Amino acid sequence: MEALISAVIGNLASRAISFVVEKCREQRTAEQDLQRLQQLLLRLRAVVEEAEGRHVMNRGMICQLSMMIKQMFRGYYLLDTVKCREMKTGEEEASLCSFVQSKFNPAKRLRRLSSDTRIEGMVVGGDSTKELKQVVLVLESMVADMKEFSIFLMSYPHMSRQPYGAYLYLDKYMFGRQMEREQVVSFLLQVGPNGNLGVLPIVGPGRIGKSTFVEHIYNDERVHNHFSLILFYSGNSPKGEMAMTFRDHCVIKHQNIASGEERSLVVIELVGDMDEGAWKRLLHSYERCMTPGSKIIITSRSEKTASLGTTGALRLNYLSKEAYWYFFRMLVFGSTDPEEHPKLTFIAMEVAREMEGSFILAYDVAALLRENLSARFWCRVLRHLREQRQKNIMLLGEYSLEGDRPRYSWSMVNTHRSSGDINLFLLCGDRQKGPAAHGEVPRIRVVDLLSGKSAIPRGKFEVLCFRSLIPPYYIYTADCEFLQHEIEEYHSIEEEEKH
Repeated sequence: MEALISAVIGNLASRAISFVVEKCREQRTAEQDLQRLQQLLLRLRAVVEEAEGRHVMNRGMICQLSMMIKQMFRGYYLLDTVKCREMKTGEEEASLCSFVQSKFNPAKRLRRLSSDTRIEGMVVGGDSTKELKQVVLVLESMVADMKEFSIFLMSYPHMSRQPYGAYLYLDKYMFGRQMEREQVVSFLLQVGPNGNLGVLPIVGPGRIGKSTFVEHIYNDERVHNHFSLILFYSGNSPKGEMAMTFRDHCVIKHQNIASGEERSLVVIELVGDMDEGAWKRLLHSYERCMTPGSKIIITSRSEKTASLGTTGALRLNYLSKEAYWYFFRMLVFGSTDPEEHPKLTFIAMEVAREMEGSFILAYDVAALLRENLSARFWCRVLRHLREQRQKNIMLLGEYSLEGDRPRYSWSMVNTHRSSGDINLFLLCGDRQKGPAAHGEVPRIRVVDLLSGKSAIPRGKFEVLCFRSLIPPYYIYTADCEFLQHEIEEYHSIEEEEKH
């Protein structure tokens, strides 16, 4: 009887405490919620960075870590958005960007944002204070449950050559694919039923990082130890070839003759669609000659490739706007706390929204911004990106940041000068080149053309869009043409905008 009474009293006490805690949460001010959010994000980031430096193989923990990362990105996006909105006023932003004269004035856009109470990625139409409380509650619950996760995490080994403090050199490691990487490695290390050949399709749009992602997979030490031979093929669909003849078109990425195992991994990077008949013949040939436990990875932009796998396809997509902001935030500010530069943080968020998730443009624009930590200059970059979009739509009827579609651009240093001084150029024919082409890297970079640091040659020439510092060390170039005959049309559009 006494035990029952004690249990009832304990239950009532627990409910009373929960009720009081909930009331205290509801009565917290927005400023207190912001402070709490910042504290929670610091704790969450510490656990996430530790987890990203370890070989986590448990699927449940991988799923949990993926949720942590998603909420961390969401939290930082909300934190920066709310802080910038509360600190700025329309009048301050107008004076900050008063030099901008076009109707795409960033000051006008900033004033609109300051009066807007919605936060992208949250509940549409909800008040920002309510959204802030919701995110804080989610993170509090997540942080409260991290104790067991952290204990299990310590049992997994550290990754070799894992760059801690990666925000200091973000251009030298792969961002945002850690969980997908562990999923693929887990697939490769598993031996399927009866040792059957496993096929994993990886599908995603162009310039999303499929090649970089797969190269990090087969360079993983665990994968090297598991497979005695790793072959790589890049090109169009094989045409009716058997395993032995197909191997002649592959590059050997890893070979361990001393290994007692003879498992093989074949990575096929398709330029177009895979011919179904040719694929069936090639797969049948490999099933007869490959050792049980061997695997094939196929990467492609085509959704049709997803049906070729023996398991569900892995789809790589563009980063969410919250994740992309976290990525761009680290590129621009590095180890510097963005809170030390609130005006620049606000402008940087607007810049990030203009780049449509492009990795290449993010590196170029971040390099441009880091050279001049002036709010006036950053507003100029923002204005340039917006005008570039609008004028391309007027001149070409469309605008694409990357790919084969042409796009106009011009130097920021002379946008408003006389027609004879404007450096207007056309970019098209974007190309991806392998490491072997590094001796042919163009000397002129797109970012130099934008900043006016390089004189633009007359006629047609090749420019460097981006040079990757991580495997497979691809370089991205485009054809560029200096234009004189479109300058008059450019100015006529400018006059239309003024009126």
